[in-house]
Amino acid sequence: MSNALRIIFAGTPDFSVLPLKALMDSEHEVVAVYTQPDRPSGRGRKLTPSPVKAVAFDAGIPVEQPINFKDAADVEQLKKYQADLMVVVAYGLLLPESVLDAPRLGCINIHASLLPRWRGAAPIQRAVLAGDKESGVAIMQMEKGLDTGPVFLMERVTLEEDETGGTLHDKLAELGASALIKALPMLEDPSCIPVAQNDELANYAKKLDKKEATIDWQQSAQDIERLVRAFNPWPVAQTRYEDAFIRIWSAYAIKGEAAQPGMVMSASRDGIDVATGDGLLRITQLQMPGKRAMSAQDFINAQDIQGVILGD
Repeated sequence: MSNALRIIFAGTPDFSVLPLKALMDSEHEVVAVYTQPDRPSGRGRKLTPSPVKAVAFDAGIPVEQPINFKDAADVEQLKKYQADLMVVVAYGLLLPESVLDAPRLGCINIHASLLPRWRGAAPIQRAVLAGDKESGVAIMQMEKGLDTGPVFLMERVTLEEDETGGTLHDKLAELGASALIKALPMLEDPSCIPVAQNDELANYAKKLDKKEATIDWQQSAQDIERLVRAFNPWPVAQTRYEDAFIRIWSAYAIKGEAAQPGMVMSASRDGIDVATGDGLLRITQLQMPGKRAMSAQDFINAQDIQGVILGD
């Protein structure tokens, strides 16, 4: 690309930080950063800036935090930056057409899925939960629809057998940063035409809900294992044990004879084996309320769980 671009960056969580840093280290100029308003956090509920705001503040980049873009003044402020492009990465706001059309080259998005496989808020966790063999990032031209725009570039990654929502998040954040820099020269190249998505292949990756994290022991051990991995580190799979809920941080499916789903069949230093609708789930790391996560061996040293039925 012959000329550096004036770029507005819009993002909020940790996933957005590496792409922002990649832009800051490039030939392009980040003229402003848009991020969600500060939110209460921690036990003291102190207002805390987003990870993206913290990086921008340290770099001396102007930060804007509109609640939304319903106020015309917010749109006018964005236009004043005279940006060539807006790069959006997990910003957390749906952008109106007035914003999408404001930069000279419009807005592009780094989406954590091989579009159109997973559109929506939680593509990383949904990929793990569904047992996908691969995932990746898509650099997409944004339009009014939810993650429906044409795609300039996709980069792929193979999921490991023990892939978690957390490990895949970190891989795709790094991949997204490199893919972004690779895609930027395409935007002004007339020969680079983004590819339209096939809507018939799209799935909706709905936002994560804590209620989904409660284990249904009637499901197969394989399905429950994927739930455990997908919801690590949040919201974390859980199951009722006596009068409390324990969190399951790590587990894997093994073969075993049928028994009442939820029944603890054995407990040893190798793990806690629980009957499911098909096979056994071996729990290797878990957490009692108010305690730190511990190995299955440490747990059974303090708890006699043999024969107990977990769940409701």
